[in-house]
Amino acid sequence: SKMTVKAVKMPCTSANVYTKVPDGGWGWTVAFAFFVVEALTYGIIKSFGVFFNDLMESFDETNSRISWIISICVFVQTFTAPLSTVLSNRFGHRLVVMAGGLLVSTGMVIASFARTVVDMYVTIGIISGLGYCLSFLPTVTILSQYFDKRRSLVTAVASTGECFAVFSFAPAITALKEQIGWRYSLLSVGVLQLGITVCGSLLRPIVIREQEEVKAQPPEESTETKYMLENEQTCTSIESIDSGVEITTSPSNVPGKTKAEPKSEEPKQHGQNPVENNSTPPEPKTQLLDFSVMRDYSFICYAFFGLFATLGFFAPSLYIIPLSLSLGIGKDHSAYILSAMAIAEVLGRVSAGWVLNKQPIRKIYIELICVVLLSVALVAFPFASGFWGLMTCSIYFGFMLGTVAGTHIPLLAEDDVVGIERMSSAAGVYVFIQSLAGLAGPPLAGVLVDTTKNYSSAFYSCAAGMVLGAVFLALVRPCKTGLCHHQQRQQVGESTAGAPPELPDDFIDMDIGKAENSGKGSDSV
Repeated sequence: SKMTVKAVKMPCTSANVYTKVPDGGWGWTVAFAFFVVEALTYGIIKSFGVFFNDLMESFDETNSRISWIISICVFVQTFTAPLSTVLSNRFGHRLVVMAGGLLVSTGMVIASFARTVVDMYVTIGIISGLGYCLSFLPTVTILSQYFDKRRSLVTAVASTGECFAVFSFAPAITALKEQIGWRYSLLSVGVLQLGITVCGSLLRPIVIREQEEVKAQPPEESTETKYMLENEQTCTSIESIDSGVEITTSPSNVPGKTKAEPKSEEPKQHGQNPVENNSTPPEPKTQLLDFSVMRDYSFICYAFFGLFATLGFFAPSLYIIPLSLSLGIGKDHSAYILSAMAIAEVLGRVSAGWVLNKQPIRKIYIELICVVLLSVALVAFPFASGFWGLMTCSIYFGFMLGTVAGTHIPLLAEDDVVGIERMSSAAGVYVFIQSLAGLAGPPLAGVLVDTTKNYSSAFYSCAAGMVLGAVFLALVRPCKTGLCHHQQRQQVGESTAGAPPELPDDFIDMDIGKAENSGKGSDSV
């Protein structure tokens, strides 16, 4: 059947109405918007390290106190994910992302006038952090609604905006600082982030309405003729009865039909249209936040996977430079290692999207393989020696990180986890749970480094978290299938217990019986 599209024009919210998931159309514009949003959110967060030395000199603070700016920002971004879900379900993705863009830009602009590091905690950590949450999560959610078969590939490619931002923003901001200073550079970044608001305006709501096939109804037959035709389709020969006997198959002689027919004719007598059985039922009211996902064992396992895997997402990027310096590698060569990691992450995201786009394929198992290989990459860092050894580990880590980081949230839309219908609420709860690891991961790695005086302990802790995440990810599919089978057995038991009793006789048998009784009566006469 050919897909039809209807654009419903409404004030401020023009929705795209499709008969099925378009896998394209306006979705390509949404994908481009997500690419830009990814660059202006996570790309800026990962590039913020270029301001570290300037902030330490201006505020006379230590590296650890300055690093709390990004830690608070990431925590607020992930901790407020349920709020983002509630607002998106209430006001729509478009308005929420536009409001998030304003918050991000406002926080960054005000931060350029900060006098203490505490001001940075409030402006960038809280205000911009909340804006990042309102911008990123609704965008990736609505993008998943526009695509089905191509969802994994499109989301992975669009998420590379973060990697391109890290590759380009860091040198650009560094060059800009030399010309106008760090405060005006930070102000310029805040103005640039107003682009999130423009991207939010492109997020048209999408409505999927299944196309109802309208069948031409045959002209109404008299009820008596209809029953006669039904009798002709049976194996009973009515014509074999004596022609002198009157056989009546009208509904008036059929028990149970006497009261049903007049009721159906009542609306016609009053000039009213009868209510059709196939009329569309009223749409249920959308829940602002569906916590029923917390009762889904497969989602619980997937949430624990995200919790432990997040421990391995941030710490390696923070400690790769100190590790390279401890190995005697210069600062310039250390920067090349970060650039190579960013490029490898782009390739990893695209490759994972291409593989997951293949049909048929069990995507949850592909994700599990990538997580296991990512654990191997984390374990390999402490064994690296020299520039090329660390470069090889960084490229391998960046590639595997891209395969996981670009797909773990879109996989919530798969039936193995929660499905596309509940993805919005599931993403909010999932990212909220991730916030705990995002806040505790870097400080935990820092404590281990301070205790052991060895950067290898940070990578071992990340690897341990990733291995635990792989264990919970391996349990997602068994929990889903086991729960579904249990529910099916319950439904079968309920349907068997509540099955209506079979009708004692068919109306044909009753008519024939009536005809035989009438025949005996006529013979006796």
